Amino acid sequence: MRLGIIGTGRIAGRFVREAGFVGGIDITAVYNPHDGSAQQFVDAKWSHSGHDVKTKPAALTELETFWELVNAVYIATPHETHFEYARRSLSAQKHVLCEKPLSFSETEAEKLFELSSCFDVVLLEGIKTAYCPGFVQMMSIARSGVIGAVRDVEACFTRLIPPTTREFTNVGYGGSFTEYGSYTLLPMIKLLGKEFIDVHFESIFAENGVDLYTKAFLKYKNGFALSKTGLGVKSEGQLLISGTQGYILARSPWWLTNEFEVRYEDPNKIERYVANYLGSGLRYELSDFVHLINGNGNRAFKLTAGESIALARIMEQFMEERMRLRGDAK
Repeated sequence: MRLGIIGTGRIAGRFVREAGFVGGIDITAVYNPHDGSAQQFVDAKWSHSGHDVKTKPAALTELETFWELVNAVYIATPHETHFEYARRSLSAQKHVLCEKPLSFSETEAEKLFELSSCFDVVLLEGIKTAYCPGFVQMMSIARSGVIGAVRDVEACFTRLIPPTTREFTNVGYGGSFTEYGSYTLLPMIKLLGKEFIDVHFESIFAENGVDLYTKAFLKYKNGFALSKTGLGVKSEGQLLISGTQGYILARSPWWLTNEFEVRYEDPNKIERYVANYLGSGLRYELSDFVHLINGNGNRAFKLTAGESIALARIMEQFMEERMRLRGDAK
């Protein structure tokens, strides 16, 4: 696979390191529209990544030239640019692995998967937790019936990071929910489904308008879900899946799932599970991406098109309601 990288930020650097652990990949091009950025990225990452420095990828500022050198694309650009880069890459008949969130619009997400189908190329949203062995195992156990019917899912993801980072400074698309909401919503959509009855948000905002802390409440016919995301607000980052016969507890950082517990009414009955979590986790999604391109569709269940579209619908509702929430905060 001749893979091209669009974007040269923090996660693109981690992606280069992780790609070295996945067979069948040759990174042939890096694109950034700003002069010099792609070249600086290539020079820095191929000097220290363990990759063969004699085969550095081309550093480009023109997308048409970039697409000539690749048959698959990894998109690691700012959130608000994901849709357009994905749309153009799919239209160029390239397989696409796109960082989360795939889109801030349900209609746009549907359009991307329509293009994927039309051109017979793979489109995968890069929520790395979805592809981790431990998370896949935990979802399987939750569905198996050992804790009965799932009635509630609570997920929290918070970090204390410098106020100069993109998450704080991007007033239009930054903030805690756009950054971490894809992770917290993931187990809710996987276990309770895509057809929620209602979603409601409450947020605390910084002076510039980005949400420092957001709670999202999802209501289902036979269950509830609560997402908590925070920047500059710290809480216990756990995942709690409540059922009619028991519950599953995954402690922080549950999104890097390497262990979890199944607990029951009897406090002495605890089943502990441990799973591998290697590197920064990106190798798992990249491995599945390669397998799907090679026609091995048995991994597609880990994050389906319908689930990505449902996540985009929730993001769209948050972006719409954010204006009202900002007004209430004032």
